[in-house]
Amino acid sequence: MNERQRRAPRRRAWAWACAWAIAAASLHPAAAQAQTPTIRIGYLEAMSGPFASAGTTALKHFQMVIDDINQRGLAGPYRIELKVYDNKGTPQESLSMFKAATDAGLQVLTNSQSATLLALMDAIGKHNARHPEQRVMMLNPSGGDPALTNANCSFFHFAFDANVEMKMEGLTTMIQADPSIKKVYLINQNYSQGMQVSQTAKEYLARKRPDIAIVGDDLHPLIQVKDFSPYVAKIKASGADTVITGSWGTDLTLLIRAAKEGGLKTKFYTFYAGALGAPVAMGDSAVGAVRQITEWHRNLVPNNAAKWADDYARRFDADFYALRINNMMYMFAEAVRRANSDDPLRISYALEGMKWTGPTGDLEMRGSDHQIQQPLYISTVRHIASRGGPKDVVHDSDKSGYGFSTDMRIEPYVAARPTTCRMERPPRPAAP
Repeated sequence: MNERQRRAPRRRAWAWACAWAIAAASLHPAAAQAQTPTIRIGYLEAMSGPFASAGTTALKHFQMVIDDINQRGLAGPYRIELKVYDNKGTPQESLSMFKAATDAGLQVLTNSQSATLLALMDAIGKHNARHPEQRVMMLNPSGGDPALTNANCSFFHFAFDANVEMKMEGLTTMIQADPSIKKVYLINQNYSQGMQVSQTAKEYLARKRPDIAIVGDDLHPLIQVKDFSPYVAKIKASGADTVITGSWGTDLTLLIRAAKEGGLKTKFYTFYAGALGAPVAMGDSAVGAVRQITEWHRNLVPNNAAKWADDYARRFDADFYALRINNMMYMFAEAVRRANSDDPLRISYALEGMKWTGPTGDLEMRGSDHQIQQPLYISTVRHIASRGGPKDVVHDSDKSGYGFSTDMRIEPYVAARPTTCRMERPPRPAAP
């Protein structure tokens, strides 16, 4: 036996050992993850400063749905990761974070504040024109300024929450049917979305209920007012029987708390009364008086997201609130799967016009303006059933003893509004 023959068994053994090592590594989760192509989404939200509570709450929603997408392989061969950029809640800082994200090679971003989105979409338009090989797309879960899907629409922007016009169409449909409403006071945050709430409320009430008087119209600084009692005093002095507000965050919480402490006996029609902190601030004064319009709430019947809400509560010891984040991420994952690509151009074409069935019914990403079309629900604060409230109010909000009961379902065709979008579409890519 020569030297070559003597070494052959050792070479075969070494080859088998290498093969087993490679196979074992491929079975190890960390190794498999490293080999899976990844789409990183830049989360440009406030993680510090006055907007931090909203940013950290939404982050938990994203974490849970992305975990589910990855575990079930819903994005095809791709894994999704979220990279957090603290924009401190300002358009200026958001533009800095946008540069940091694009410098790091990220091509998918998400942000939820209208004023910031308007600035970011302008930056994205310029970036995509200069760098067509590294286009960026934006997923918008909450920014409701209609300009984002009208005058400032973009092929690379997708809105997954009903905008101000859609929500106001729903609220004023209910107001129209209530003859007890005679005087309305408008109070909103002084930025693009708050201005749109004020303008749209006046236009829609004039069309549907010209007999209603607008007795006040205030725009207050965004997240700067610490005491809303002067505003409450103005509302009381006006004789208003109803308040319409699109305010959110601590502004809404402090407004409703001041209304309670000031003995203000009006109805409230809101966009965000079910959000974190508001139900506790409202107390008994909200029962039967405070309404919200949302894409979902915890006591919806039937509630096809109930198990998800229960799992979320166990994981984070908090209320699940924004179903639209789930809808957005599942539809995005499906677009990635259909496109079989991480290219924002291919994903955007797959997402445009997509029809998807979610927990509340059929949704459509309207192709003409990239505005989601979906059912909406108006609901009113009630005591939970165990405290004498309606039998459908099983779950409370923020462990407050108060929950929401459905008043009306607004079908997508009712909430749908016309668009003035004149979208410039890049050439559709050839099939891979």
